[in-house]
Amino acid sequence: MRVVCPECGDKSRIQKTNRISNSYTDLYCSCNNAECGHSFVMNLSFSHTLSPSAKTTTQMAISLMKGLAPEQRQELQQQLSIL
Repeated sequence: MRVVCPECGDKSRIQKTNRISNSYTDLYCSCNNAECGHSFVMNLSFSHTLSPSAKTTTQMAISLMKGLAPEQRQELQQQLSIL
């Protein structure tokens, strides 16, 4: 990921990150240009999905299975074996 200094336009380096949530992070940056020396915070955030993850459905199903009582889990496994 390339970060550009908003003051001089030169490349900048990400010094530290602070993850606020799964979809938002603060990037603490400093300009590589010694004459500029600007330090600043940029925000990185999730915008939207282009293609849904294949893992999402599987992970949700596994999580639901783990929450079932052993008898319910066995019954569901029997029902799925019919398919």
